Amino acid sequence: MTSLAAAIRRHPLITFFVLVFVIGWSPWPFGIEGTAMLPCAPLVAALIVGAVTGTLRDLGSRLIRWRVPWYCYVAAIGLPLAVIFGTAALHGGASWQLAWADVAILFALRWINPLDGPLGEEPGWRGFALPRLDARFAPLMSAAVLGLVAAVWHLPLVFVTQGNKVGWVGLLTTFVITFVYCWLFRRANGSVLLVMLFHVIQGTIVSTTLGYEGRDVDEMLTLGLYAWTVVAVALVVFDRAAWRPAPREVGVRPATGVLTTPVVQP
Repeated sequence: MTSLAAAIRRHPLITFFVLVFVIGWSPWPFGIEGTAMLPCAPLVAALIVGAVTGTLRDLGSRLIRWRVPWYCYVAAIGLPLAVIFGTAALHGGASWQLAWADVAILFALRWINPLDGPLGEEPGWRGFALPRLDARFAPLMSAAVLGLVAAVWHLPLVFVTQGNKVGWVGLLTTFVITFVYCWLFRRANGSVLLVMLFHVIQGTIVSTTLGYEGRDVDEMLTLGLYAWTVVAVALVVFDRAAWRPAPREVGVRPATGVLTTPVVQP
């Protein structure tokens, strides 16, 4: 056990990614009905590796980091709503009579449900993995690596036969939207709370909420891919400061194992 713990401390990021796939994909080979993967895998992996490396306090501080620039709240709430309502307006045929009570309940539940994306994924992908990737790569490369890993990790959802099946468009969207998540994380001074808010909003009002069914859902997913690609490219092109490599002293502090995130100035 001592040698295993030492190996995890030497290679925390690799260990995290391995655990994410092992835990996340564990139901897939057994063909458990209705369960293609475990969405809580990034959270569980981050807690395990964080406990061994002594960095849970750092992760916890990111989860409650609410003092961020005001425009980060605007982006976290406004971008997902702009994309879903904008694509619905472009596609047409949406039902704008929303059941706001159901929307509010879903919004609240997504914050506390570890089997949903916001809590199940964000502490792992952004809270644990991204700062360590940024300590090794330029921000654009970090986003590309994390986007690729996250997209591949969602692969079992392509083969689910139930109604919530995610196609290849969904995997491409996962890769593209990772750049938006990474931009928000860096602008919000490494706040997991803000990227969770983004993720909660993104999945609370979706195409089915607006009354779409069947082929219309697929078309909305495709429009969503185009929209998020435009947003990601715009953030890279027009906010270059957010993608500049961090100073050398930013990263893992050898004495404590705590990761720091640079404050990106507008």
